[in-house]
Amino acid sequence: MGVAGGSATLAACAGTSSTAPEAASGDSSAAGGSGEVTSLTWWSNHPAKSKDVELELISRFEQENPGITINLVDGGKNYEELAQKFNAALTGTDLPDIVVLSDVWWFNFALNKQITPVNELVSEAGIDPSTYVDSLYGDYELDGNYYAFPFARSTPLFYYNKEMWAAAGLPDRGPESWEEMDEWGAKLKETLDANQVGHVWGNAADYLAWTFEGPMWTLGGSYSDGWDLKFNDPATIKSVEWLRDTAADGGYARVSANHVQDFSAGLAASAIASTGDLSGILADSTFEVGTAALPNPHGDGGCPTGGAGLAIPAGISQERKVAAAKFIDFITNLQNTTYWSREVGYMPVRKDAASDPEQKAFLEENPNYQTALDQLPHTRSQDYARVFIPGADTRIGGAFEKILVQGADVTETMDELQKDVQSIYDVQIKPNL
Repeated sequence: MGVAGGSATLAACAGTSSTAPEAASGDSSAAGGSGEVTSLTWWSNHPAKSKDVELELISRFEQENPGITINLVDGGKNYEELAQKFNAALTGTDLPDIVVLSDVWWFNFALNKQITPVNELVSEAGIDPSTYVDSLYGDYELDGNYYAFPFARSTPLFYYNKEMWAAAGLPDRGPESWEEMDEWGAKLKETLDANQVGHVWGNAADYLAWTFEGPMWTLGGSYSDGWDLKFNDPATIKSVEWLRDTAADGGYARVSANHVQDFSAGLAASAIASTGDLSGILADSTFEVGTAALPNPHGDGGCPTGGAGLAIPAGISQERKVAAAKFIDFITNLQNTTYWSREVGYMPVRKDAASDPEQKAFLEENPNYQTALDQLPHTRSQDYARVFIPGADTRIGGAFEKILVQGADVTETMDELQKDVQSIYDVQIKPNL
């Protein structure tokens, strides 16, 4: 991912920390220079409502490490709120020891040198980074350093209501192309009632820019090619016009403020949502749920990776950094990453997860969880414009929502988006590359 060359820094991308490198964090008990750490603070937004599972992971760690307590702090209801809280904390000394950072947030903090290169800690912490899935660990690479450990890692999945599928005479699988989905959407409309739709899209706040990225790629569009923005490229315009048509008059889809909830309630026959939503959807649905990979008709990757990793602030002591790395290593080890995956739905992040007997038995009994693992070889890295330009994710999703909900002109809206995001790139990123 060496996007920034050998010496890039982007001080404009996020708050600048005034915390000294050896500053204390939270309840530091490293008094007298002994280096003893007796407590660590973990800031999390509890991805996919996972707080109870996080607490279980903490309990397991504390049982094996009775000298250390972990303080789990609610950092916000989503990745954005947590990142903003962390950004604000960088101007003071009250930093966490571990923080959840999503795919669109770690990069800015890394460029500002506000999070620690974790590869500098692995030897002292006794961690073998080669045991992580290469693509998931590699997502945090910048200039040869790695700035987070994979944790709540996900891909979008295609979810469908098997009962509605059968009523419409559709095969028990996901569509192989979005053109096929158009055909199926027409068939679904004939069997659904007035309150139901064939497909539901999330809104801007619910990561529409992420869940539409895969469909957009397979329809020929993109957000960017490297740093070359493509929002108003004819191919991208065409893909967004397809998105508009699915929800226009005569279409089969709509936008929702909570598309996962709508799907689980039986108000939509299908949805694109995170693997992290899987456990919740299965628990909340009264019908049989099917999952499928996103269409990849051209074989060049039709699905983005996503989710979040665990980062360690740069402004805490070395002793706390090493202790934090050991904690992260423990809660993402083979036993715990497979437990996390089974309970929440995120992908296991260790290579040997498939060899775990309990995990193998679980996947045989719960094939919906296997879908994300089967899809992993067909993923591709996200476009720079979404994940590396500050605020671009919400701007992209907002543009799509404007088109879908307000009926805004596609070309005009995408032209405005191009200018808006380009100005951010020109001011905050280009001068520092």
